[in-house]
Amino acid sequence: MFIQPWDAALDDAEWQTWIADGHDFGILSVNGLPGQPPVVVPTHFTAEGTTLLIHLARPNPVWKAIEADPNVTFTVTGDYAFVPGPWRAKPDIPPTDGVPTSYYAAIQFTCQATIIDDPKAKANLLRSQMAHFQPDGDHAPIDPDQAPYGRMLPGIRGLRLDVTDVRAKFKYDDHKPAEQRTDIARRLTERGTGLDGPTATQQLRRLDRLSTWKT
Repeated sequence: MFIQPWDAALDDAEWQTWIADGHDFGILSVNGLPGQPPVVVPTHFTAEGTTLLIHLARPNPVWKAIEADPNVTFTVTGDYAFVPGPWRAKPDIPPTDGVPTSYYAAIQFTCQATIIDDPKAKANLLRSQMAHFQPDGDHAPIDPDQAPYGRMLPGIRGLRLDVTDVRAKFKYDDHKPAEQRTDIARRLTERGTGLDGPTATQQLRRLDRLSTWKT
């Protein structure tokens, strides 16, 4: 992922807060076996410190690839929108000469993957995930010796991703004048399609912290 200086995270707390704010679905990318393309898996995850926790179905083809090479990438994206060229045109040029772009946030985790097959360890992983996704506890006990989860645990494998590097990108035109970015956020809010609202929120948040990026 290419990151311009003005698109970089301002600090670790920025991307950590963004992840904690409900961004818990991403893409697991694993090097393919010789002669095969990479294996890419969309999935929910939970984060515990510098570890990401995932579980996937046992028949998933990703397992052989991980066993061959446990060095993986996990990518989370969100708060994205297409920005038309006229919105970005400089005041001294025709609006139709403006260059369009995409706004988005993206976090890439480089990880060392460990497969979890022990029933008790898988149950612990699921309990941790359920505490995040169903915090009200409205589910049966997750116990390898008790129905219903006990009989289902053999059908999944757990995956612990120990994070070794993080690359964070917040692409919201921070190198453009503050007035123009404020106007684009207004236009996004007025358009109101897809993730326009969250995208405008991210742009204004960065504007409040950064004003206009300078070398």
